Amino acid sequence: MRKAVFPGSFDPITSGHVDIVKRAVPLFDEIIVAVGINSSKKYLFPLEQRIAWLEKVFADQPNVRVDSYEGLTAHYCREINAGYMLRGLRNASDFDYEKTISQLNSIVGDGLETLFLISRPAYSHISSTIVREIIKGKGDASPFLPPEIEI
Repeated sequence: MRKAVFPGSFDPITSGHVDIVKRAVPLFDEIIVAVGINSSKKYLFPLEQRIAWLEKVFADQPNVRVDSYEGLTAHYCREINAGYMLRGLRNASDFDYEKTISQLNSIVGDGLETLFLISRPAYSHISSTIVREIIKGKGDASPFLPPEIEI
């Protein structure tokens, strides 16, 4: 079974995240959209809210499920027998960072493979960080969010 993990904080999930997962659906038997919990990080939205949004967004995708985890992503992948990690790349900076992480994950995760999908141009400018700033500034973030998400 080809199982992939798409990890992130999803604080909040963006249209770019959704596009990456939906494009990867035909490639895997199962994709787990996994919310990483980092106790030293301050989130804008509580874990329960982020999970509820993810479940709503991917409700029509039978081979996509939502989960959360603590600790190293590579260890989580091993625990659930996922041989692949799915990542989106928006630009060259993302590539440089993600390349290093994928190489480390391959060692720590006993051969865990990372599949990179390049963001479509319509989504390459969207990041959760920017969307959070728009929300904090009381701006309209809806153009950057899946239609199922109302903030």
